[in-house]
Amino acid sequence: MTTRILPFLLGAALLTTPAPTPAQTFATDDPVLEAIWEEGTDGSQIYELGQVLMDEIGPRLTGSPGLQRAHDWIVETYRGWGLGAENEQYGTWLAWERGHTHVDLVEPRVQSLEGMILAWSPGTEGWAEGPVVALPEAENPQEFQQWLSQEVEGRFVLTSFPQPSCRPDRYWEENARSATVERMQEERDQAAQAWTQRILAAGMHPAQIPQALEEAGALGVLTTNWSEGWGTIRVFSGGTQNVPSAVFSCEDYGLLYRLHENAQDPVIRLDADAEFQGEVPTYNTIGRIEGSERPDEYILLSAHLDTWDGATGATDNGTGTIVMMETMRILSEVLPNPRRTILVGHWGGEEQGLNGSAAYAEDNPDILDGLHLVMNQDNGTGRITEIDMQGFLKAGEYFSRWLSQLPQELTEEISLVIPGLPDDGRSDHASFVCHGTPSFRLGSHEWDYRDYTWHTNRDTFDKIVWGEVRSNAILTAMLTYLASEEPELMARDRRSLPAAEETGQPQDWPSCRTPLRAWP
Repeated sequence: MTTRILPFLLGAALLTTPAPTPAQTFATDDPVLEAIWEEGTDGSQIYELGQVLMDEIGPRLTGSPGLQRAHDWIVETYRGWGLGAENEQYGTWLAWERGHTHVDLVEPRVQSLEGMILAWSPGTEGWAEGPVVALPEAENPQEFQQWLSQEVEGRFVLTSFPQPSCRPDRYWEENARSATVERMQEERDQAAQAWTQRILAAGMHPAQIPQALEEAGALGVLTTNWSEGWGTIRVFSGGTQNVPSAVFSCEDYGLLYRLHENAQDPVIRLDADAEFQGEVPTYNTIGRIEGSERPDEYILLSAHLDTWDGATGATDNGTGTIVMMETMRILSEVLPNPRRTILVGHWGGEEQGLNGSAAYAEDNPDILDGLHLVMNQDNGTGRITEIDMQGFLKAGEYFSRWLSQLPQELTEEISLVIPGLPDDGRSDHASFVCHGTPSFRLGSHEWDYRDYTWHTNRDTFDKIVWGEVRSNAILTAMLTYLASEEPELMARDRRSLPAAEETGQPQDWPSCRTPLRAWP
């Protein structure tokens, strides 16, 4: 008899059934490394952790109930594994919770549109319907003010540059003649310059325009922020205090703009629900495995827990979060009494300026004094392929030695940047680099991160590449174990930075950010 597996059942089985342990090539016979491999493959809980975090808990905007649920869930999970864990308050923030957004084109025809209000934007309190207009081609601020007084009240206003094509550039380059690509780019540049002139004609800073539209009686402010991927909406906060600010996909924003520019009188209807909940505490979640010989020396695992809320933050930074959770779980099983104390920080407020990690560093000088190293993971779902030494002169020796002991399957694509340079503070390791403590970002393969998932409505569970995320947790657990066994703390010698192009003078190491501990 032939057994037939339905396609949808086969797909579910592929996702949920643990893969068999692949062959591995250990360079040593260290039993702890072998135990980490076995626990991280055969006993992996990475999928289950990710499904709860992304699907059940969902978006985790700073100050939102979703972020608080995530903090509490991680504490409960760690304690269930027998680990110490606490939520540590570092400040307060304005609480805001997103509800539904429905938006439709109703004239000159009917079509549901892909759009949503921006974070911390007010809702509509029911349906709001009105014509759509765009910023005018004014000659000067006086003309712009005249337009404000005559054409804005009771209307939705398009305020972003409308892309002439929402087809990603690489598809043009792959399919079109070079002359066609050049012409498209030239026409797009001209259109972008013309739109910039509309902004300049207002005679005010671009950030002031939404407020001026609100004061003129606009029904809402409409924007787009294309990520250069198909069907994406890049979502940040912004806009006005008292009227909705909505962001649209490149495609649907362009539709509204073309209808307006061709005098086809577009009208939309928007129903957006949002709730402001006042000032609430903001937290970092700190987990702990106590050191047995040197409890006052620390290895700190790092990943931010907060997200933007246009999707569920699967690759920014759900994957980093579950990598560090799974690392702690593996180590709790395999290495319950490490030589040094192993900490993990699940930071709040990273998206608002590294606030959680910067506050933790500022509040814990004793931790900084005994910090062996920080390993931070924050970008996407791919396998770890690069570790920059951030300008610490001795760090390369440590990582080279550690990686040489690991299975080739985990290390064959990893590049070490030695001695490297401290980066521009794009993630939480920078909160510790600035204090002179060895802190590193575990950089991963892109998987179209910049175009499709970073801060977009497409950053969802289905984008996670489970095999690579599982390998990242195993790699991180192995590096953490080897670091914990080092006889001495990692040296903090730092390189002299190259001269700045503007002045020709040597640059200083980056200064530490002052964390925002309350809504600005």
